[in-house]
Amino acid sequence: MKVILDLCVVPLGVGLSVSKYVAACERVLKEAGLNTHLHAYGTNVEGEWDAVFAAVKRCHEVVHAMGVPRISTTIRVGTRTDRDQTMAEKVESVANKLAGGS
Repeated sequence: MKVILDLCVVPLGVGLSVSKYVAACERVLKEAGLNTHLHAYGTNVEGEWDAVFAAVKRCHEVVHAMGVPRISTTIRVGTRTDRDQTMAEKVESVANKLAGGS
């Protein structure tokens, strides 16, 4: 099953800057061959359910291995059964409406 997931991994107990941990997760997602879009407060991820969730688990493993004692992760998940839909198509649909399309 295809899934679009919004992922926000927050390492706790490491101070204010978390960018090196975010970068580590981004590498994990790319190495998994997933389509991603980094945004200011997380990453959108698109792919097969098992591959996406395996990569989320791997993000936790990698960040913990960097010495992070605790991680809080927020995930939002969307699936469709009527058709395949990509992240780009979802954004394009809204952009078309903003431009006056139906």
